[in-house]
Order: sequence, then C-alpha cells, then structure tokens
Amino acid sequence: MVGAPLCNSWITVEGGRIKAIGKSNDYLHSGIDLGSVAVIPGLVNAHTHLELSHLSGRVPQSGHFIGWVRSLILNRNKFHDQDNLNIEQAAVNGIREAKASGTALVGDISNTLLTVKLMHEASLGGVVFHELLGFDMTKVKPFVREARKKIDALSVFSDIRISLAPHAPYSVSAEMFREIRRDLDAHPEVVTSVHLGESAEELEFIAFGTGAWREELKILGVWTNAWKAAGETPVEYLVNLGFLDRQVLVVHGVHFREFDLSQLARLGISIVTCPRSNRYVGVGSPPLENFYKAGLNVAIGTDSLASASDLNIFSELFEARRIAPSVPARTLLQSATINGARALGFGKDYGSIEPGKRASLVTVDMPPNEENVEEYLLSGIQPSDVNWIEAEI
Repeated sequence: MVGAPLCNSWITVEGGRIKAIGKSNDYLHSGIDLGSVAVIPGLVNAHTHLELSHLSGRVPQSGHFIGWVRSLILNRNKFHDQDNLNIEQAAVNGIREAKASGTALVGDISNTLLTVKLMHEASLGGVVFHELLGFDMTKVKPFVREARKKIDALSVFSDIRISLAPHAPYSVSAEMFREIRRDLDAHPEVVTSVHLGESAEELEFIAFGTGAWREELKILGVWTNAWKAAGETPVEYLVNLGFLDRQVLVVHGVHFREFDLSQLARLGISIVTCPRSNRYVGVGSPPLENFYKAGLNVAIGTDSLASASDLNIFSELFEARRIAPSVPARTLLQSATINGARALGFGKDYGSIEPGKRASLVTVDMPPNEENVEEYLLSGIQPSDVNWIEAEI
C-alpha cells in the first residue's frame, strides 16, 4: 500500500510484528509457502454501525432519505429490552462477518457502547464512537458529562479507543456540538466522527431551516423554535461553530460543493465514503473522484447492515471502482487500508506491510496468470477467497 506490489516475495514476522520483506531470491530460510495469493494488510472499515446489525433485511431500500430514516426508526423501535440478546448476537455475527472478509479495524458508531466488549473479545480493533443526539436539549453539559462518565467507566483495551461523537447537524444542537468539542479538546489522543452532507434535505435545512428535515423533527417532537437556520452549507456551519479540525472524521459528503471539499482539505480532515449505503438510502452516489482531486485523506466504510447487504469492504471497493473509474486502483486500495488506519489514528501500526507494523495480514486467492493484482482486488472479492495468516506464522 506504500508502493507497487512485490511479486514472488517474502515477509518475516517476529513477536506479532513485521520484521522484514524482500524478494524470494533473497530469502535464505525455510518458511510457509502461501501459494498463489495476494498478501495485503488487514482492511479498515472506517464507518459502520455494528449494533444495527439486527436490522439486516428489515429496512427496505428507498429513493428518499427521509423515508428510509422513518423506516429505520420504526424497525429499531420494535426491539425492546427483551430483544437485547438478539441485538448483541447480531452484532457478534456482524463482527464475525467483517473479520471473515479481511477487516482488521473499524470505526464503529454506537449509541449503547455494547460493541466495545464485543470487539475486544473478537480481537477487532478500532474506534468506538459513542454517538450523541439532542436537537432540542436544554441541559447539554450534564448530558455530555454523563456520556463521558460511561466511557471512563469502561475497561481500557489497547486496540480499542472510545470517543464522544455528534450524529449530524440536523439532530444535534449547536451547543451540543460545542460541548462535544470541549470534550474532544480534553482527549487529543482520539478522533471523532460526524455524518455530514449526506442528503439534499440536510443542505436545505441547515441553509434555510425549511424542508423535509424540519417537518420530520416536528413529527419526532424535538423541534425547537430556538434553532435558527445558518444560511450556510453544513461544512461552513460546523467550521464556524469551531467543531471541525483534523480530529474529526467527516462521513458521507454526497452533497458537498467544491468549496466544501477545499475547506475540509485545508483543515486536514479525513472523509469516509460509504457509496453502497448512499445509493441504498436514496441520496445518490458520492462525488468520489472529487474527494481525491481535493487532496482529502479518503477512507472507506460500509455503514450498517440496515443500508448495505454485507460488511465486506471489498464489496465497497467494487462500487467505488464503478463510480470512480479514473481513480487508480492503488489509490482506492489505500483508502481501504492505510488511509483508513490513519483516519482512525492507527496509522503507526496498521494499514500497510512495512517493518515494525503489526502483522495483521490477510491473503486473497488469485487466479492463475492474473497480471493486474490491484485491479483484481477491486473486482468484488468474496470472504471465501480471504484468509487470515497470523495463525499460520
């Protein structure tokens, strides 16, 4: 991921870390022949919702984002306390599915912090974003303090970090954005995440205070006349609130303008794209080629099983190749590995095959005589072709 593929090569591992790499004719010791495979670093799913895995197949595809949101809320509300075991088991199954397709790290959105323990037990690293919502909330500071206490009360795991995260500008008040920013400033070792620029309805609401999101907030009983339209794009709105900087992962960006992208690039912000989910929920495909042209660090996520058929990052890469044919294959692969690791704050240990990094390595079975390995890895690789090799070393 930091150069051209190495053909007929070797990797040595010591103490769970990559010790060296080289060409086969340099190797002097016996080792394990992995056969006709591509060896790649474990993939990074920089945006998913594992605790929504129980909604797989329950939320139909929509041509209208608000309609999809209503269906999501309706189906989620059907699960009460007695269904917590089903929700947990579905999350466990989602983690297994992600790992089976080669995922080593995730950026997981969680409202309950359920997945912290589950990820640790499954040896799946990453960041758990404790997502907060509150559009009409008046007592913001104690609410955010209580959320921070829940995080601090959890066991600390070396490969799992936890942060507070606002959901989106149409579901979180300006004061809550500011309060979460204060918490983030007090914890510079972590990153946070925000859904931004996902739908046209979001842009209308932030700029003018009108449209489908205003009506939906009224239906949900959380509208407040204290909120005033910003007269700006969502990016400008959060910039002027002082919320956005390189500690923030921006997710989706389907409806960003060129100026928005240049603003994000200037701030050094990573963007996480989830193209299959965007199409499923009815907001369109992201301007992926423009993300790269703007110089952004582009990472890739699957979103949840409520808006994607699987948690396979290779499936997301297949869709990314379809909508961004001009982007080099290696660049797309970097988004699913090293870019995602850097975005989540794990770039020193994950995302590339380099001496000193974790030996979090997977193989992908290759057909005979395949000449373009990088393009092949964008062709829709299935879990049956993927294997972890740590246990074999």
